[in-house]
Amino acid sequence: MTDIAGTTEIVAAVDGSGPGQAAVRWAARAAHRSGSRLRIVHAYDWNWAAARFGGAVQLRAPAVAEAERILGAARQAANEVAPGIPVSLDAVAGSAVAALLGEESALRIVVGHRGSGGFDRLVLGSVGRQVVMHSHRPVVVVRGHAERADGPVVVGADGSPAGVHAVEEAFAEAAARHTTLVAIRAYPVPVPPWGADVSPLVYDPQRLEAAERAALHEDLAPGRDKYPQVAVEALVVRDDAAAVLTGVSGAAQLLVVGHRGHGTLAGALLGSVALKLVHHADCPVLIARP
Repeated sequence: MTDIAGTTEIVAAVDGSGPGQAAVRWAARAAHRSGSRLRIVHAYDWNWAAARFGGAVQLRAPAVAEAERILGAARQAANEVAPGIPVSLDAVAGSAVAALLGEESALRIVVGHRGSGGFDRLVLGSVGRQVVMHSHRPVVVVRGHAERADGPVVVGADGSPAGVHAVEEAFAEAAARHTTLVAIRAYPVPVPPWGADVSPLVYDPQRLEAAERAALHEDLAPGRDKYPQVAVEALVVRDDAAAVLTGVSGAAQLLVVGHRGHGTLAGALLGSVALKLVHHADCPVLIARP
């Protein structure tokens, strides 16, 4: 994983839920692989309105005690999977989203796919969604078979600037995990123009696929040079990118995508492919940001 400007801290968010504990375990392993510190953050709230009428100390004390309990359990989970890594605990009064979006120097921000306040039917909790949408740091949504230690790292490589950075991150992750990298470029069939007086669109499928394959290998070249020990499988598929990547996520230990792709509107905070994957992938998803 890329160490940006000397950043050596991975931040994991916990809330006492099962997905939060899974996020801590994933982050602890990542910290161990990269030689980073792990900071576990829990944001708690208490009845500020009621405090105006007295009893503030009594109201806050149980919230602080619960925060300490949650953080203690999280530390224990981290020590179980990565003994010896430096771990710090941070209880923050207020909004979890605000606390995590304020992490401007974290190497990774790691969140569970759903929190303690989420409904079972929700595929991504509100905190995770807000962090994924608005954070300027790389974010990992821990979901699916998060404990898996085999299988490749899979990256969606669409040739966009964000996609090129995702390839760089994926090479680093594959090297750290001593596993294979599978790079996938999914492209759509060209849409014909519409209208009775418009000439039909004519294209050569083989030439189009060859051009996409050549572009993919060009994007992979710097990573191959930097990480010659990483075996790479390059796949070019004429299909919907989100569907393809979701389909292969069941066999992967990590899925890496850029925060925006070629098809994203300039003002969008997160590309549609990335957004679908953090909701539906069957493995942890890294949203790479430069």
